[in-house]
Amino acid sequence: MSVALGDGVTLILGGARSGKSALAERLAEASGLAPVYLATGRAFDAEMEARIGEHRERRGKGWRTVEVPLDLVAAIGREAEPEHVVLVDCLTLWLTNLMMEGRPVAAECQALADHLAARLPGPVILVSNEVGLGIVPENAMARDFRDHAGRLHQAVAAVAAKVIFVAAGLPMKLKG
Repeated sequence: MSVALGDGVTLILGGARSGKSALAERLAEASGLAPVYLATGRAFDAEMEARIGEHRERRGKGWRTVEVPLDLVAAIGREAEPEHVVLVDCLTLWLTNLMMEGRPVAAECQALADHLAARLPGPVILVSNEVGLGIVPENAMARDFRDHAGRLHQAVAAVAAKVIFVAAGLPMKLKG
């Protein structure tokens, strides 16, 4: 299936290593706009540093990267311009950061959805891990995370122009 980036918000969901980030990067590059990468991940260990390095290397030098572990709404507001395509990678790492910092997760997620619902001046692509397809986690924090992620995905999908699910590198259009 051929997928093209349109105006507005595009949400790309999938499992770990499904190809969702690579698809998002290809869509951003094909837009012809200046790509801005809003990186939500934090490198707490060598393995995460390697993952971040892999993403940077794959993107190449044509991207401007802004590290945004927490204040995502403000960063999107600053970077979403008609000449930019903004790629947020990823919402689940942002959610993790909010939870680890004790931030009001539901309010922050609603603020993001509300901001995305406003007519942004440039396209925004959001990547996130779909975590609700497996078994019920055994501990309360993991269950809270899964529940917050599910509600966040529903809220963003409701305001997105396009929603794409990626499995085994294959995109499936869910909306738009």
